[in-house]
Order: sequence, then structure tokens, then C-alpha cells
Amino acid sequence: MTGLPPDSCLTVAAMYRFTRFEDCASLREPLLRICRRRGVRGTLLLAPEGINGTIAGSSDAIAAVLDHVRDLPGCADLDVKLSGAATPPFRRMKVRVKREIVTMGEPGLDALADAGTHVAAHAWNALISDPATIVIDTRNEYEVAIGTFDRAINPRTATFSDFPAWFRGERERLLGSGRQPRVAMFCTGGIRCEKSTAFLKQEGIDEVYHLQGGILRYLEDVPEEQSLWRGECFVFDGRVSVGHGLAPGTYELCHACRRPVSQQELGSPMYEAGVSCAACQSERTDEQRASYRERHRQEMLGVMRGQSHVGAVMNEPPE
Repeated sequence: MTGLPPDSCLTVAAMYRFTRFEDCASLREPLLRICRRRGVRGTLLLAPEGINGTIAGSSDAIAAVLDHVRDLPGCADLDVKLSGAATPPFRRMKVRVKREIVTMGEPGLDALADAGTHVAAHAWNALISDPATIVIDTRNEYEVAIGTFDRAINPRTATFSDFPAWFRGERERLLGSGRQPRVAMFCTGGIRCEKSTAFLKQEGIDEVYHLQGGILRYLEDVPEEQSLWRGECFVFDGRVSVGHGLAPGTYELCHACRRPVSQQELGSPMYEAGVSCAACQSERTDEQRASYRERHRQEMLGVMRGQSHVGAVMNEPPE
């Protein structure tokens, strides 16, 4: 485990692998057991199509869990991105069995067999700088809002499962009726692009590419002075966002709606820690805000006592 920031006392591992699990339920308990025994926290999702998640712990503990995951069927080539954290980014450990490890809701889609062509971080700039390339950000609106690549199209989706309908509705405007242009797509860690590129190929688009390892790999490997990334990258853990070199970002998390909140937005009269932000204040009732306020009070009492409140959770990896 090398290459982590010098002030990091914890290792954060974001991982995924599309493979075929015959019995996810039988894999859950042994995986949860080794994570808990090693003091690892975070969320891992298991589904018939593979594994996805982010965990944090000591470097030795993370290494032990990754060894266990790589021994699962088809996971020897597990995609892992390591970063560091000075404080625990998760409060508990969960292993969940789902229908999909990243939810798109397209029957018959096979990301293992049909995903687009991977493009390494060092080759990404040339691809997306070409005017003949259509660049699509496959993440959700709240993620795109805090950072994206030059020339990227924002689908303005609320969830990843909205992406197919968006593409079908915009296909003619995006691609026209002549020779098909090439399409380059990206997401946080690569997993959503495995599915979105497989979906485009299923829709008859032949020349489809995606950023290998996602934005996180790009921010880690490409020097800032050469980067075409603008802003910060939202991550699904207590760090909220990261920048170039995977350095901690500047955003906080609204624990009412799970959206990122900028330093400027923290000064908004609509922001109340644990209760509301400018984005969600009008979306919640007074009764809901009162409930959030009490939850936040209990969480703060737990922090003062050195405990984790039972209702406190971090963001889960994207589904």
C-alpha cells in the first residue's frame, strides 16, 4: 500500500468487479466477518453481477480484506483505487445483497461482456479534446455540479437509472443521423461507465470509450498542470469530495439530502447542520426538519461521548 498522503492514518479502498456470483447470500457473512474482525468500516454491495463498494481501515486490514475479495469467483482482477484519510470516513460496516451492484434497471445488460473500450488516464485528454468526440458525464446532477471535465455533457439525472431514458430522448440531437461519432464517457470510479457503455453498445453505438479507473484514477495519475478536470470530485464517504492527487476537498455533506454543500453555501440562511441546505430546504416539511434536528442532536451527543449514534450513516457507493 504505497502512494498515500503522508498524513493519512487510514487507507480507503474503492473497489468493483463485474463477475458472476451464483450465490451472493453465501458470500455475505464471511465477507462481513473478516471486515469486522479487522476493524474495517464502509459498505460493500454484492449482486449476481459482481461486487462494488468502499471501505476504510488500517493498511494491513484493508490488505487482508482485499485478499479475501480477490479469492471470490472471478475477482482476481478486482479494480481497486486506494487513497488516504486522516479521520474515519465511515461509521459502521455493511455488506448488502442487491439485484445490481450499480442500478440501471436495463434487463439483459451484460457489463462483463459488452462494456466499451477502456482508455487510460494518460490518454484521456487527447480523446476528449478531439472535436469529433462526444463527451458524456454519466454521474448525477449533484455530483456534476461540483466538478467535471472540459466539454462534458451533463445529462442532469437524479439517479443513474434515469440515464437510459435521457440517452434515448437525446440520441438524435447528440449523434445526428450521419456517420456515428465516437462517444467517451466517465464516472467517479469506473463502475457506472462499465454499464453505460454496455448500454450504448446495446443501443447500436459501436465506438464507445470510457475512462479506466474513473475520475479518481485520473486525479491520482494526471498532474494538475496537465489536467482537463475542473472543480472537485464527489465521493461516497465522509471525505465528501477530493481534488487533484486525491487531496481532501472543500465540500461538506448535507445530512438531510446527502448533497454536497460548498463553503459559501454553508453561510446560507437555509443551511442548518444536519437539518437542511439551500438545495433541500424547500423539499422538506417542518416535521421532517424537526426529526432531522433531533437526530443531529443525538449524533452530536454521541460524538461528545465518544460513541457513534445508531442512526448515523455515510453515503453508500452509487447503485
